[in-house]
Amino acid sequence: MHYLITRGSGFIGSHLAERLYEDHAVTVLDDLSTGRIENIQHLVTNGSIIFVQGSVFDLPLLKTHDEDIDGIFHEAAIPSVVRSVRDPQTSHAVNCNGTLNILIAARDLGVRRVVYAPSSSVYGDTPKLPKKEDMPPNPKSPYAIAKLTGKHYARVFSELYGLSTASLRYFNVYGPRQDPASEYAAVVPRFITRALRGEPPIIYGDGHQTRDFTYVGDVVDANVDAMESTAEGAFNIACGHRTDLLSLAATIMAVIGTKLDPIHEPPRPGDIQDSLADITAARDAFGFSHQYTVEEGVQETVAWYRENYI
Repeated sequence: MHYLITRGSGFIGSHLAERLYEDHAVTVLDDLSTGRIENIQHLVTNGSIIFVQGSVFDLPLLKTHDEDIDGIFHEAAIPSVVRSVRDPQTSHAVNCNGTLNILIAARDLGVRRVVYAPSSSVYGDTPKLPKKEDMPPNPKSPYAIAKLTGKHYARVFSELYGLSTASLRYFNVYGPRQDPASEYAAVVPRFITRALRGEPPIIYGDGHQTRDFTYVGDVVDANVDAMESTAEGAFNIACGHRTDLLSLAATIMAVIGTKLDPIHEPPRPGDIQDSLADITAARDAFGFSHQYTVEEGVQETVAWYRENYI
């Protein structure tokens, strides 16, 4: 098969490219606004993948490079809730209009299937746990609204045009290559890199908020399995267990071999209190199951940051 990965030099996309290139032709499309060419440079240099620097806003470019594509993994997004609160217009433009362009190009060029990456943020702060795909959405940020819109676009393109689509709702993905330097960095790389420097983790809120932390290797498995299936609709992709931030910080420090008291800052706008996924639908549809516990994923992630950031 020939697969296109949007934002394929980013955190998740680069892991996907590494997973796919040995058995398939892979083209990566990325404007490098948030991705890092260093993540895939080894694959580009040895000719394992094709890299195209370009934007999901450029529909003519998409149509040029989608001509012989069998499937698209659509990872391109501005993924930060906090950033979307500060800049809702850009979040909407990339996460809604960019997704629509991908679907139009796929429809017009006869691409077989699109696997899209929306977000668990669409569930909002509803108290019922675990989150199931048939729950009414309750988005609390422009980012969540944009991701929900993209999921509806994918469904409509399936129903109107026969384009096969699946939407994978990721829950708090972490792992090697996540950028800890960004103002909007995810909690795991920030905790790890600060602890490796001997600095205490910063927690926004009391630390009792919970997340369903999901290792990137499990997310890659889910994408590949979903692409190879015919399953349609939205599917939670997660570990199926929740961890509070105080426990996460303690696990990270235990793996590193240090002990630091967290610094607490006020909660951030748009953040939710608790998150936990029901992953039954993905298991039944394409055999998804998580392979990494939080402890195992943290060990893999700490090892990478020790070698590459400290």
